[in-house]
This record gives sequence, structure tokens and C-alpha cells, in this order.
Amino acid sequence: MSSTATQDDETVRNNWRIRVAVVILLLIAVTVVSVTNKLLTERFTESTKNRAELRLALYGGNLLSELRQNAIVPQLLARDAELIGALNSKDYTASTRRLISFVEEIGAASLMLFDIDGRTVAATDRNRLGSSHRSESYFVDAIRSSATVFTVFPRESGGYGFFYSRRVQSGNDVIGVIAAEVDLQKFSRAWAGISDAVIVTDSTGAIILTTEPRWRGRTEAEALARQTPQNAIQRAIQATADWTALPTDAYLQGEAVMRLENRIPFRGWRIVSFTTYASVRERVNGVLALEIMGFAILLALTFYALNRRTALRMALFQRESVELRALNAALQREIAERKRVQETLAVAEQTLEQSSKLAALGEMSAAVSHELNQPLAAMKTYLAGARLLLRRNRQEEALSSFGRIDDLIERMGGITRQLKSYARKGQEAFSPVDMGEALASSLAMMEPQLRQRQVQIGRILPEKPVLVMGDRLRIEQVMVNLLRNAIDATKSERNPKVDIILSAGETATLTVRDNGPGIEDLDSLFEPFYTTKQPGDGVGLGLAISSGIVNDLGGRLTARNGSVGGAVFEMQLPILKSETTTQAAE
Repeated sequence: MSSTATQDDETVRNNWRIRVAVVILLLIAVTVVSVTNKLLTERFTESTKNRAELRLALYGGNLLSELRQNAIVPQLLARDAELIGALNSKDYTASTRRLISFVEEIGAASLMLFDIDGRTVAATDRNRLGSSHRSESYFVDAIRSSATVFTVFPRESGGYGFFYSRRVQSGNDVIGVIAAEVDLQKFSRAWAGISDAVIVTDSTGAIILTTEPRWRGRTEAEALARQTPQNAIQRAIQATADWTALPTDAYLQGEAVMRLENRIPFRGWRIVSFTTYASVRERVNGVLALEIMGFAILLALTFYALNRRTALRMALFQRESVELRALNAALQREIAERKRVQETLAVAEQTLEQSSKLAALGEMSAAVSHELNQPLAAMKTYLAGARLLLRRNRQEEALSSFGRIDDLIERMGGITRQLKSYARKGQEAFSPVDMGEALASSLAMMEPQLRQRQVQIGRILPEKPVLVMGDRLRIEQVMVNLLRNAIDATKSERNPKVDIILSAGETATLTVRDNGPGIEDLDSLFEPFYTTKQPGDGVGLGLAISSGIVNDLGGRLTARNGSVGGAVFEMQLPILKSETTTQAAE
């Protein structure tokens, strides 16, 4: 027991020694890095500032030299005899060429000669010929002054133009103005390629030259408040580490940017540069990186020693993590299996529902009784008529009734055969069918019911035959179903009416419209065994079978409620073209 306690005490003391060593190492690292950063920053900052001051003096000297070089040009050209003669004679054919020869020697941006009305009569830039400058300050001030005038004016395209101008005299008369444009923009373009942001302001503080185009025309405060420079200051924001101790005056808007200002001895102009500390930080950070790397290696060795003690615990955690992942995977598999079983069950339920609908077609007795109701009623009527005719010894007419009964029996046999088409397409060959004749046959079959109910039938039929390719018996079956439904729908009406319209267009369309109460559930109308009739009047297979027949013939059967009441059924079948009819006949 005493040995174990001694080992525990030794372990505790070792842990404390390691922790103290780590704290001391961190304090030494922070102290060394801070002192090194401060010393190197001050040294490199001073050298960067000296270089920036030297560049600023060089920029100002170049700018002043360019201005002085161009200041003498208008004074010399105002005394040129050829230019004076051209203004007096109004002959400027050689004036532009002469100005071009001067501009190449002088180095000015452009030269322009204006007549007394301010019109450009000669220019090194031929695009300016003929333009009027009567209201421009460099023209008006030159006319009024006997000395050379310097003008700064904003351009419409952006930036500023700089002109030296002087009036041209012939004796005591002012006859025109000569203007020399100074290209100071070339300096801002050259300055933009360095790491400094440079601005030149006039005596009012407005920025007239700058490496940042968004600053033109604003004061320094307005420019910095509106938009930070995208080159020097932005690079300083990105590259400068703000954890160092820099001089207070080295910050602009909270960012490490050195601002230097110099005066240009010309009309109160000033030149200001903003120099980033990026180069300072790069050099300082290079040294600090080596120091930090050394301390990081020491810290890494220390933490490695500490982490060895937690290796066993981490292994235990990893094993537990593996077990939890395996349990999670098993749960996911179980959930996926349950979802699959539920989906399979849903599919099975749908299949069973559909199968039950199709299996109902096996009950042929209900369908036969429904479809044969009208032929049987007609047969009963014909038999009663034949019985009366035989009693009256009118045998030929009785035989005619028996022939009609035979036709109805044949039709009933055809109906029982065609009932199977709802579950399976028929294999009989199609032939041309006249829709008008089929409709007439169907109306003849429904004649007893029409007389009994006193239903008014309205018919609109085309003059020419409407031919379709199909089975006439099945088409008549659909027509009889539609007529019977229309008659049944008008039971509650005082003046029952059924309109029948047969039309031929892209399709052969038969429309049956009644004046009944309409259809309540259009979605379930063509479902098997769906009916709104009283028990014993129907089993709900008529429209379902009719829809199946029309679909087999390549058409469609639709239903809707009329705009003025009642139900409207439309049977559309592909119309038979004349060429097809000829081929079928052959």
C-alpha cells in the first residue's frame, strides 16, 4: 500500500512539473516574440518611411517639372508668325500640321488654336477641329488676361484636364487663343503600379490626381470615408497583423497605413501618399515565424509527453465509438427494412383493390341482365304483337315480328360476347361503320322506351356519312348505353328532352345531352359498379364497359355537366378518311 501511494505522489509531482514547464515555456515564448517584434518593427518601419518620403519628393519633383516645361509653350506659340497669319487670313490649312510638329518637339499632350469666337481652327487631335470652347474657362480667362493662364477643369468622361492657355494678339487686337494640354494623368497611371496610394490636391483640398479613380473630385476626408483604396490600404488590411504595437500616427481609419504629405510649390498643391506596412510585416513576420516555429516544436514535444498518458483512455473511447456506430448502423438497417415492408404492403393493397375490381367482371349474370334489359323488353313487345297478329290471321306480319325477335336474339348473343372486352381487347377485325346508321339502329332499339316515357329527341346530323373504323355492334352498344342513361336521368323532369348531335371534324363526335339534374361525382363516373340509380335499375357497369369499348376503338368517352344544367356525354372516335375507305372496300 505504501509503495502504491508513493507512486501516486510521484505521478502527481511529475504532472505539476510538466505543467509548470509548459507555463514557463509559454511565458518565455511570448516575451521573446514581443521584444523581437517591437525592435524589428521599429527598425523596418523607419526604413520604409524613409523610402516613402524619398518617393514622395521624387513624385512631386516630376510633377512640378512637367508643369514648368509646359508653362512656356503658350507664350512661345502666341508669337508664332504663321499662326498669327492664319488667324488674320482665316486660312488654317497648314496650322494643324504646324501644331503637330511643335507637339512632337515640346512633349505636350495636345495643342489647340482657337479663333476669337472660341472655335477650334487647328489642333493636334483632329477630332477636336470645329468644336466650340467659347464658354470654357481656359478660353475666357486667356482672353481676359495678358499673361499665360493655367486651368484645371473636370472632364465629362472622368478625371481632370490641365491646360496652359494664352491669347494671341496681332498688334493691339486679340485674334485668338493658343492652349497646351498638360498630360498629368500619366503620373497617376505610373503611380498605380506601385504599392502606395497617391493623391494630389489643389489649393481648395479637392483631389485632382490620384491612383484611385473613385477619389477624384473629393476632399481627402470624403474620399476615405466613401471608399477605402482597393490597392494600398486594402492590402494593408489583409497583410498587416494587428496584434503588434505600431505608432499611433501610423494608423488611418484603424488600419496600419503610413500617411506622408509634401507640399508642391505650385498654386498651393499638396501631394499625399498612403504606404502599406505590408513589406514591414513580411520582413518582421519572417523572423517571428522562425522563433514561433522553434517554440512550437518544444510545445509539441511537451504535449506529446502529456498525451501519452491519455492514450489508453482514448483507445477505450474509440472502442465505445465503434460499438455505437455498429449499433447505429443496425438501427438504420432495421428502419430501412420496415420502410421497405410498408411500401410492399401499400403496393399489395393497391394490387388487391384493382384485382377485386377486375374479379367482379366474372359476375357475368349481373352484367348480362343489365345489358339485355332493353332487348328483352323489345322482344316482349314484339311477341305480344305477333300473338295479336296471329289471332287476326295476319301471318306475314307475324313472321316479320318473329324475324325482328330473331335479330334481337342475335344481338343479345353479340352483347354477351362483347361484355368481355372490358377486361380484354377483342380480336375481331374492324370495318368501316357509318355513325349515322349505327345511331338510327340504336334509336330503333330504344323506341319502346322512348314512346313509353314520351321523351323528346332532338337530332342534329350531318348531310354526308360519318365513317369510322370499328365494330358496329360495339358502337351501337355504347350508343344504347348513353341513350338509356340520358332517358333515366330525365325521369324527374316534366318535359324530358334528349339532344343528339353527330359532327365530323378531326374526329367523329357523338354528343348526347339531357335536361336532367346532372352528375354529382365526375371522378367516379366510369368506375365499375358505380351508379346513382335506385336498386334494381342498374348495377353500374354500363359506362365502365362503354368507356372500355371506346378506348379499344382508339377514341375516348368523356362526361361533363352542361352550362344550363343536365349531363353531356361525348364519344369521340378517329374519323375514317376517304383513302382509307377506298382501301378497305378493295
